[in-house]
Amino acid sequence: MKLPRGFHVLIAAQFCSALADNALLIVAIGQLVALQLPGWWAPLLKFSFTIAYVLLAPAVGVLADRWPKARMMMAMNALKVVGVGLLLAQGHPLLALAVVGVGAAAYAPAKYGLVTELVGPCLLVAANGWIEVTTVCAVLMGTALGGLLVSTMVAALGAAWLPDQPATTLALTLLLVLYALAALLNLWVPVSGATYRRASVHPLALWRGHWRANRRLWADRDGGLSMAVTTLFWGAAAVLQFSVLRWAGEALGLPLDRAAYLQGVVAVGIVLGATLAGRWITLAHARQVLPLGVLLGLLVPAVVLVHHWWVAVPLLLLVGALGGALVVPMNALLQHRGHELLSAGRSIAVQNFNENASVLVMLAVYSALLAAQWDVRFLMAGLGLAVALSVSVLWWRHRPWRRLLLAQNPTAS
Repeated sequence: MKLPRGFHVLIAAQFCSALADNALLIVAIGQLVALQLPGWWAPLLKFSFTIAYVLLAPAVGVLADRWPKARMMMAMNALKVVGVGLLLAQGHPLLALAVVGVGAAAYAPAKYGLVTELVGPCLLVAANGWIEVTTVCAVLMGTALGGLLVSTMVAALGAAWLPDQPATTLALTLLLVLYALAALLNLWVPVSGATYRRASVHPLALWRGHWRANRRLWADRDGGLSMAVTTLFWGAAAVLQFSVLRWAGEALGLPLDRAAYLQGVVAVGIVLGATLAGRWITLAHARQVLPLGVLLGLLVPAVVLVHHWWVAVPLLLLVGALGGALVVPMNALLQHRGHELLSAGRSIAVQNFNENASVLVMLAVYSALLAAQWDVRFLMAGLGLAVALSVSVLWWRHRPWRRLLLAQNPTAS
């Protein structure tokens, strides 16, 4: 079966927006350096960008269900343009990233909700495969684009073409063009026609509704399982993103630019795993990928024992592939159950709340342990074993033969 008309336009719009997001982060880091701020300010950019996903979760799901989702995506890209405009006006990078983060937080439930409405359960895993592949490609290409935009070559071009403007004006103008293109592409994204009961937008009612939706999704058998796996995965992935850089420098002796290539290897693996999952795993068989999470967790401690980059590359590629093959079916299962139990927009908002809260907590713990002088190899090994143990418990609780055992002996645990 083919994906519906307009789906690939939606993917193209999402790619342009995510590409600009990732390039903007690098440009913002460059501005922090230009302001001569200490290095610990850089993680605050990610914090400023991510915090909106948590704080605005009760509101953005309701808004995504009240508005046509393609139009909301267009509006959120326009808000991202405002964030870039703040940088052009010499505003503080933390403030600019916070504004862009608000746009991204509201963009996500509209995007994923529209995908759920357009493709239906039979194609949801394949659709999520497309989304994960384009998202990871946007991370890779956006990071490379950001590095190019802060290079001396682009700075020299900016000085020649815009002699009376700051050095980053050309780079930021190019990012404005990307966000504008993403907004325009949404004009060709179809309307699904799905409608939902209009919920109150009073702040107290929004928070109460959010917590009710949160409890309902966690209490559902498949919803709770998929939520647990994706929340664990994205929190662990955020820590792994930073720890691989530090480990590559300390254990392999690689400079920062070459250590960043190892991050790219993991991302390429995620693309491969997501592609294979989207092609071969159906929604009905989503739970069968849980053993991949156990293998992923056990592989991370093996990685930290490596002392040569040429050995680390295939191992990190396999880590990424296992992660991609795990998260795509789980993400599709979560969207499917959320759409049935709640609504497309609200379920994605609940998902974003949990996953990004996990990212913030895990990064905070990781940073604190590093500040306490814990060895990064010990932290990576502990993270991997914790993931393996957690997924093993989830796998045990959802094994088909265990359900048969409980049916025969209700007192079994």
